[in-house]
Amino acid sequence: MKMKFRGQVLDMSRSHVMGVLNVTPDSFSDGGRFNQQDAALLQARQMVADGATFVDVGGESTRPGAAKVSVQEELDRVCPVVETIGRELDVIVSVDTSTPEVMSQAVELGAGLINDVRALGRDGAMAAAANAGVPVCIMHIQGEPENMQDQPEYQNVLREVGEFLTHRVRAAIQAGVDAQNIILDPGFGFGKTLEHNLRLLASLDQLQALGHPLLVGMSRKSMLGHITGRDLNERLPASLAAATISAMKGASIVRAHDVRETVDAIRVAMAVKEAV
Repeated sequence: MKMKFRGQVLDMSRSHVMGVLNVTPDSFSDGGRFNQQDAALLQARQMVADGATFVDVGGESTRPGAAKVSVQEELDRVCPVVETIGRELDVIVSVDTSTPEVMSQAVELGAGLINDVRALGRDGAMAAAANAGVPVCIMHIQGEPENMQDQPEYQNVLREVGEFLTHRVRAAIQAGVDAQNIILDPGFGFGKTLEHNLRLLASLDQLQALGHPLLVGMSRKSMLGHITGRDLNERLPASLAAATISAMKGASIVRAHDVRETVDAIRVAMAVKEAV
């Protein structure tokens, strides 16, 4: 399970940490903290020092009710940060976007991964991802971010998420995306109740049967708040528990806000797996 991200080749049978860097004013956890370039670079530098393999730069909030962002505004937020991080830091830059123009320009500026919560569903996204030639993460979502939590329903969440991802993988390959460049994300919290999220996490290893590395993101999410009763900024222990479970169940990339702590948790999980 080797995958090439620009100049780096990673062993995807191991778990790697992806640091979250939202250059937005309104993201659910850190909106407004890193939407200035200097602050964003400083945070990225700290993430790399803390052990992040990836830094995921996003310029469009996907929380329910978030304001829509124009293409130009997203470009203005994302591209300077991607370019600066790619030039100054030894890390794989991921671009968290569903916008074809942002995908293309970010990759030109050095991004090594496209991370799309809408599964390349926007017009032109499939072609942009294929032309970019870098790995792409395809995520499951039910509905759109603005309405995804309005009573999501499944007959069998594991089966339906798997079928959705399989369909989108086939479409991506037909559009010209290299099958060896595809990562899958079950989309925790994107159109799912707490019960749905827990069933997916409990069965995460079964999604490996789809034949692609898995990326997961549960850091600080409301599902953890529902379980623990903790507010947003008190969810680090729960986030680490979710990250550890994910790593033990075979996730290749764990997306996290608290990089240093998550790296330590993943290292322990990897040591235990290798001791078996």
